[in-house]
Amino acid sequence: MEGVSHIGFIAASYAAAATVVIALIAWVAVDFRILRRTLADLESRGMTRRSAPAGRTMEQAREDA
Repeated sequence: MEGVSHIGFIAASYAAAATVVIALIAWVAVDFRILRRTLADLESRGMTRRSAPAGRTMEQAREDA
C-alpha cells in the first residue's frame, strides 16, 4: 500500500493545520476582548463612536436594537 508510507506526513499536515486554526481563533478572541475593553474605557471618558448619534451611549443603542 502506497498510502501507508505517507501516513506520518498526512498526520503532521492535519496537526499543523489544526494548530494554525486554533491559534487564529484564540488570537481573534483575545483581540476582541482587548478592543471591547478599550472601547468601554473610551466611552467612559466621554468619547463616542462617529457612527452613533450624539448624546447616545452604547447601552442606549443596544436597548433600541
